[in-house]
Amino acid sequence: MARRRITQETFDAAVRENMEEFEMDPEEALREAVEQFESQGVDLSCIVKAVPAVSSEDKQEEITHEVLQTLDSLRIGEDTASVTADLKCFTEHCSLGFAQRYLAAQKDAYPVILSHCMKSVEERDAVLTALSALAALTDGQPDLLDAEGRQFLLDVLKKYQTDASVLCVAICVVRHCCLKHEQNRQDLVKDGILPLLTRATTQHSGHNELIKEASAALRVMTFDDDVRVTFGHAHEHAKMIVLEHNGLKVLIEAAKAHLNDTSVLSELCSTLSRLAVRNEFCQDICDLGGLKLMMTLLADSYESPELVRQVLSAIRAVAGNDDVKDAVVNAGGVQLIVIAMNRHMNNAAVCEQGCACLSVLALRKPNNCKVIMENGGALAAVQAMKTHTDAVNVQKQACMLMRNLVSRMRNYSQPILEMGAEALIAQALQTHHDCGDVGKAALRDLGCQVELRELWTGKHGSLTH
Repeated sequence: MARRRITQETFDAAVRENMEEFEMDPEEALREAVEQFESQGVDLSCIVKAVPAVSSEDKQEEITHEVLQTLDSLRIGEDTASVTADLKCFTEHCSLGFAQRYLAAQKDAYPVILSHCMKSVEERDAVLTALSALAALTDGQPDLLDAEGRQFLLDVLKKYQTDASVLCVAICVVRHCCLKHEQNRQDLVKDGILPLLTRATTQHSGHNELIKEASAALRVMTFDDDVRVTFGHAHEHAKMIVLEHNGLKVLIEAAKAHLNDTSVLSELCSTLSRLAVRNEFCQDICDLGGLKLMMTLLADSYESPELVRQVLSAIRAVAGNDDVKDAVVNAGGVQLIVIAMNRHMNNAAVCEQGCACLSVLALRKPNNCKVIMENGGALAAVQAMKTHTDAVNVQKQACMLMRNLVSRMRNYSQPILEMGAEALIAQALQTHHDCGDVGKAALRDLGCQVELRELWTGKHGSLTH
């Protein structure tokens, strides 16, 4: 059930009332108002929880928050120095939290900030300051972007293609406006955003922040995360990035240039896994040296759980191709995956991706199953299930792995059962409703007793009344 919402004005009035009628000090008045509304089931996530200032001595004057005071000052915008100071102040306030950004947007901040962006487009430092304010405002508010804003972003990306700092902030705005917004993605792709992103990645291959931002923006173009849209263009965008803009080569080359920066490598691996949407793309990643790179990263950077998680996710994606499955196993991938899982056994995300990786490698590949069993893959999955009983995805992926290991190699059922798999799967079935199908399938293929419920047999009466 949706929680109740109130306006900022209602909340502020309650705070003032606590101060004036009940003579509370500001902090107590604020705390009391928060507790009062939360006890009534009101959602305060979009409310600025601060004591508003009174804009003059006259108590009848409007009360306002600092972010709105700065916005009013920007509306007047007297001289360059004060505008620059106000834009920086506005950026700071918006960076405090979503409530500040939301309040500013409600009071028409977007056209004010965009207007300053467009006025400053010829001056590098000024446009950088204005773009930073736009990036802060649009974080979590993609609906703000309009056709004028879209055109401005494209113009800036073209005009400042040699300036990494400006590009970085402009691409950040693009990413904010495309997250959970299918129409913005489609419009920007239509207007030519993809070549601008790939060109920035190639042109500034040594600039780690820009590489991360451009990689993340490309990845967002492949998302299908807008609940308002039934069918998005995620797959088409991924194909365009690969086929029309050489995206796989661009990202793999960028990764080779940043082998010592785990945060850049994590971003690039995450994006590569989103682009492995077709069999031939998986093979291309392998042929371009991507798989060799992933193996190297897994061997050399296994101390970083975030990078390990992203590398495993990328291997899982490219191993959808049967030839790549064999290439991963032949390159010693199974041993590296098991080592990574055992090293980060307390990290649920690493365990989930590790089990998922091994599960994909085992699928329809008896020889790979042999390698996984011999290198302790099943044992690592059992240990992951014991360690993360509350993590539904770890439980599901471990069940899937066990099922894939025995579906064509029944002789592995007994060794896996001796590890205590049956009790763990039964526990997962009891704890997590989502484990129902994979858990029961794993038990069935392991040769255990399992109650398979028939949903409908077509007997006993008709569908029509």
